[in-house]
This record gives sequence, C-alpha cells and structure tokens, in this order.
Amino acid sequence: MKYILASVVFALGLSSCVGDLTIDAPLDPNLNTADKALTKVEDYESLLASIYTGFATSGYEGANSGPSISGLDGGASQYYRGRYHLNGLTTDETVCCWNDQVILKMHSLDWTTEDVAVSSFYYRVCHQIGLSNEFIRQANAAVIELPEKARWIAEARALRVLCWLDGIDNFGNMPFADENFVIGSTGPAQISRADLFNYIESECKDLLEGSDLYGYGEGPYGRANKGMVAMVLAKLYLNAEVYIGQKKYQECADVLAGLDAAYSLHTQANGSKYSAFQDLFLADNEKCTDEIIFPIEQHGLNTNSYGVTTFFIFGFIGGDMPAADYGISSGWGGYRATPEFYNRFEDGDLRKLFDTENQLGITIDDYSNFKYGAAFVKFVNIKSDGGEASTNGFSDVDYPLFRYADALLMKAECELNGATGANGLASLNAVRARAGLPAATSLTEDLILDERARELALEGWRRSDLVRFGKFTSDSYLWAYKGGAENGQGVAAHRNLFPIPQGDLNANANLKQNDGYAN
Repeated sequence: MKYILASVVFALGLSSCVGDLTIDAPLDPNLNTADKALTKVEDYESLLASIYTGFATSGYEGANSGPSISGLDGGASQYYRGRYHLNGLTTDETVCCWNDQVILKMHSLDWTTEDVAVSSFYYRVCHQIGLSNEFIRQANAAVIELPEKARWIAEARALRVLCWLDGIDNFGNMPFADENFVIGSTGPAQISRADLFNYIESECKDLLEGSDLYGYGEGPYGRANKGMVAMVLAKLYLNAEVYIGQKKYQECADVLAGLDAAYSLHTQANGSKYSAFQDLFLADNEKCTDEIIFPIEQHGLNTNSYGVTTFFIFGFIGGDMPAADYGISSGWGGYRATPEFYNRFEDGDLRKLFDTENQLGITIDDYSNFKYGAAFVKFVNIKSDGGEASTNGFSDVDYPLFRYADALLMKAECELNGATGANGLASLNAVRARAGLPAATSLTEDLILDERARELALEGWRRSDLVRFGKFTSDSYLWAYKGGAENGQGVAAHRNLFPIPQGDLNANANLKQNDGYAN
C-alpha cells in the first residue's frame, strides 16, 4: 500500500484518450520530478487523463505490458476485470472453466488473505486513489496558471470517491490517505467503515453542491460529472445498512431524484438489428448518452485492454460459438452462466442474451468444460447498424458503469423500504417494459432483486445486491458451486467482506485484518 500511494505513474502511453483528454506527454516520475515534468497546462491534462486511463487499461504501455501493479499479468489485473472477479464471479451469474485456482476460489467463496485475485483488485483501488491524490496535490501546488484548475480537481475528487465506494463495499476498513497524506516511514492509518462512509458522503455532497464539476448530463463524454457523483452517493445510501447499520433509503431516493431531468431510459433502438437495450452494450454505445451516466471508455485501437469489455466479450465466447457474429476474432472459452441465473429470465425478455444452441445444455455437468452451461453474450463488438468495430482483436464497447436503469431500480427498492416520492413501482415497470415484459402490480424484495439481476448482469453490482438482501453467504439462496458444492451451500458470514491482503498487513502495522480472517 505504501508503494502504491507513493509511486504514482503520471503517464507513459502515447495513444490513450478519454473524452477530450489525451495522454501525450512522457511524465515518468522515475525519470522526471514533478517540477520538471509538470511545466505546461498540457502536462496537467495528461496527468488527469492518466487517472481515467487507470480505469480503462492495466498500464500505459499497451494491453498487457507494463502493468501499474504486480501480482497478475497485465490483462488479468485490469481494474474492471478484477472487480468482476470479486463482484460477479463470486455470485450466481457465472462460473469459469479455466484451471486457475484464483478463478476457482472466487466462485467457491474460498479465498484467503494471500489470494492474488483479492490483493490485485485491492491494490488497483489503492493505486487509483493514489493517482487522484497526486493530481490534486500537484494541481494545488501548481506555479503556472491552470485555466480549469477547480474543475480538474473536482474531477479527480469524483474519480477518487468512485474508488472509495469500491473500497468500502469490498474491503470495509481501508488504509486512508488523501492529498494531505505525508509519505513517511509508516503507512497510512486505517479508517473504519463507518468513518469512511462519512467521508464519502461528505465528499459527494460537496461535489454536488459546491464544486465546479460538470453538471448532470454535462461535459465531454466519458468525463466525471455530477450525475456520476450522484450515483456514487445513491449507492452509498442504498447499502448504508450494510456499511453502518442504518437505513438511508429516503436519502437515496432524494439523491436519485436529481438525475431525472438529465437522463432517461434508452428506448428507441439506434438501428434495426438490435434492441434498444442491446444498444447499451454495442461498439457504438457512446450514442446512448440518454441513459449511460458514466462509462469506462474502450477503443480497440487507441485504448485497449484485456480487461473491461474485451474481457466480457472474449471471455464469454468459445467452443462452437461463431466468434465473428460477435465482432471478434476468436473467443477465450471461459465464462458461462449458472443454471440458476439462466432460469431467472422469462421467455420474451429482450435481455435473455444467451447462446444455448452451441452448448451442451444449461446445467454445468462438467465444470472444466466450456460447453456445459449457457453462454451469456450481453456485450457485442458490433455497431448498432451492424457495422464493424475498429478491430476484431479488442473491444470498442464502452463499459456502462452507471446507467439510469439502475437508478430506476434503486428507486423501487427505496419505495419498498418506506421512502416517499420515489415513484418506485412505475420506475421498475419502465425497465420491465423496455425489456418486453408485462407490468408488475406490486413491489417485493424477490421481484426487485431478480429484476436487478436481469437488468444489470455483468455490470458488477450482483455481489453487493446479494449481500444487501442477505443472500450472498447464507444458505437461504444457493447456486451451482456456491461454497464449492455442486448444488451450492452457505459459507461463513465474514465472507460478505474480502480480507485486507496479507502483504499490506505485513507492510503497514497500522492495519488490522477484517473479522473472520486470520491476521
């Protein structure tokens, strides 16, 4: 952790871009100190762009070279690939046939304090926070005039709270450092989950109410704005009972109301080949700014990675599936849906995007054989008009991290839990209507949880949802190979949180392990 926070890679790649920011300056701190590297406005733009790029790639030297953290190869250690391993592969969504103990332990909920899948994502979160802290620190100390200084700092803070949300949700009690942290002989102190909740809440409120951050639905595509921050705060409130033992559904509903004027469901298909829902997961989904609140941008030629949507497309295609039909050269043959997940979709649901014809059935009779289990093909590297992406070797599909459909489903959950003004049933039914399903007549926990599963599959919220509904570790809901058993079994409740990696405990005496894991 100390290394991650101290050693910040300003920018190395020469072709990556996010929105209207481009990394085009060699700012390697191993070669240049800040006073030599940050001499022009463009240098600060590059430093800000490197934070965004840290979500999109593994490093700054291509898809698999020079990863920003060590432990896994560059492709496997990418932020949103690692996030899915912890938040999707651990659930009823998917299993993976690869003979990889990291993969197997995730789905069987049997990880340890030294598992690299856990530690690599932990360090990726810390690294991103460190990048944000460094930008804020350097921008505040800039001796040249930065024309958009206040806005750029607000963007870095917004990206930082996004990481802190992953930190509080996955690890709970995190080592804490902000731009004021002074690197010394000891690592940062640990912040409790409750205090981290208060910090994230305070930062989000300040960004929404008193900062120069782009407004709701405003700013260049792919840049942080108040809509993105509102979703972070809403997620924080939605899970408040898990994080701090207090329900904050009314606060969640109030925050979500601020999104209504700027965003809407994408209901008109951009072309004739795919549905409006599928538009959100195609190679030109940057057209869907009506619904996509904040994306992680990908471009097969300029900003490519073996994580993000390249992982979600290539990893979920294999066997006899025609890879060209999905805009790629060949599949990796790894991930399939569990039968429980497949059966959650009704016939006629436009979100039922499975390939079963080329598989040997929906049951997983052989865990190590890709052909057992339904292949889930939500992300497709083809444009909405059927046109080709920039390349079939990487994905052009942006990862829609926050969508308005999620906000509508959160409204339904808020209403079920007593919030007023959420218009929850109508919100949920709008999502169902887009999927081609009839309206529900009332709200129930099972309906909301199932609707979230169908709508938000592969988008990284399933574990958090199952934890919130008391179904992640308990035996009240089982799925194939949960807990390592073929038909599933419950596990100890402490696995609702991941452990602090043993390496960070060894390096920083200020840290204490999460309950249930050996220190």
